[in-house]
Amino acid sequence: MARLSFAPSVLLLLVVAVAVAAEGSSFDDSNPIRMVSGGLRDFESQVLQVVGYTRHALSFARFANRYGKNYETVAEMKLRFGIFSENLKLIRSTNKKGLPYSLAVNHFADWTWEEFQRHRLGAAQNCSATLKGNHKLTDAVLPNTQDWRKANIVSPVKDQGHCGSCWTFSTTGALEAAYKQAFGKEISLSEQQLVDCAGAFNNFGCHGGLPSQAFEYIKYNGGLETEEAYPYTGQDGTCKFSAENVAVQVVDSVNITKGAEDELKHAVGIVRPVSVAFEVVTGFRFYKKGVYTSDTCGNEPTDVNHAVLAVGYGVEDGVPYWLIKNSWGADWGDNGYFKMELGKNMCGVATCASYPVVA
Repeated sequence: MARLSFAPSVLLLLVVAVAVAAEGSSFDDSNPIRMVSGGLRDFESQVLQVVGYTRHALSFARFANRYGKNYETVAEMKLRFGIFSENLKLIRSTNKKGLPYSLAVNHFADWTWEEFQRHRLGAAQNCSATLKGNHKLTDAVLPNTQDWRKANIVSPVKDQGHCGSCWTFSTTGALEAAYKQAFGKEISLSEQQLVDCAGAFNNFGCHGGLPSQAFEYIKYNGGLETEEAYPYTGQDGTCKFSAENVAVQVVDSVNITKGAEDELKHAVGIVRPVSVAFEVVTGFRFYKKGVYTSDTCGNEPTDVNHAVLAVGYGVEDGVPYWLIKNSWGADWGDNGYFKMELGKNMCGVATCASYPVVA
């Protein structure tokens, strides 16, 4: 987000409002006017002078305070307020439909869909490696539910920032789980090395890539460094790989056959977390809880635009779901996670799935 500097009079009003609002309750857009203090009502009046009288104005003021949003000019404030209002309408109209999931205002609420796509999603990749997978089904009885977090092998949720590097976080998430499962030790691996160095394997840094191709890069490169040795910058850079800092090696990668949710469930159920990709459509960015489903997303390799990590599955209110770790920070969604309807290859969740085998 921009770090902004209003004209002195506007800045003073914003500072006062933030100080007062910090003492108030958490953001609630159901009836914000009833819940505010007198000090914040003063700020509401000032916001209305800038953006005009609407019932969304105080919701916007509370949003800006909660997420540390500052705007450089009055024009920028008006622009962001207009975007926020449209997104708030989308959130409320969706929540009235009685769907198995709900949306909520989050830190993306003053971004347009185009800005969100540019900053958080990668371009669709043709994941040809999964057209014919090599995961082997067995007769093992799968658990009714699975959540690898309970086995303490899933690393903490990270935040990719303003870079379409989701594929690198899906890759490191799978490797961190595999490493913890194999060696009993926690590790945080370098996404930045993949951003900077994996281009020869048909990856594009902040403009997208695929975990299956990242696993192949790590295999042939000789390994991946730790986060500490090769820290994340969230932007494309020059490769600085050092072999002496290798922390994990990949001996093989296993691909799930395109669209085969039975294979994916078998792998997630008895092997470990699996890197998956799916298509993010506009409303998903505001996901809060429940089992996400969509009638607009696609499920072909040319549709998927975001890579994540499937860490389990289960059933909620009669709807089967995948439990998935995202890379938009722990404040997003359900503590950084979401549930995706299982059994329909929803949004292509089983279209580009793979997992690594570590040395």
